[in-house]
Amino acid sequence: MLVEFDVVRRAQQGDSAAFNDIVLAYRKRTMGTIGRLIARTEDVEDVAQEVFLRLYFSLDQLRTPEVFEPWLYRLTVNAAYDYLRKQRRRPEFRMADLSEQQVMMADAVAGSKVEKDERQQTKLRETVNALLGAISESDRVLLLMKEVEGLSLRELEKIYRVKENALKVRLFRARQRVLKACGAAERQNENG
Repeated sequence: MLVEFDVVRRAQQGDSAAFNDIVLAYRKRTMGTIGRLIARTEDVEDVAQEVFLRLYFSLDQLRTPEVFEPWLYRLTVNAAYDYLRKQRRRPEFRMADLSEQQVMMADAVAGSKVEKDERQQTKLRETVNALLGAISESDRVLLLMKEVEGLSLRELEKIYRVKENALKVRLFRARQRVLKACGAAERQNENG
């Protein structure tokens, strides 16, 4: 735990300095989690601010400081889900929406090795995001928490409130769905 239980208790009692300590301790982790879930860096800070607002107004509902971290993680994931639901309602702009002149200018600029590496990283990121987008949000969040965040099965048990074996089954099935999406993407690329 990044802060002592006493700090959480003081924040629950309205100590603003203790709450500030919590924000400072968990800001980076929270923003990292949000960034992996929403994949729009320009909105990560806004969603993190929403998480800490929710935390501030609901801290009195926390039963015991021992479950603070899984509880904060659940608040973070829920705020990211809310953001994703709102984003679905907004139109997005795609590369196909650019004018021919904009595409030509982009091609002219893309010449150096650094830009080539950036394009490869972007393509890889898009591929990973597309594969993760091909599975359900619950599978995506579970895989990100386990594989990217590095949470243990014990920590996931507290978050999901299920037994370790059930989590193992969920993780196995989520991984299988990603592999299936990967195979489908490869077949689609082969067929043109």
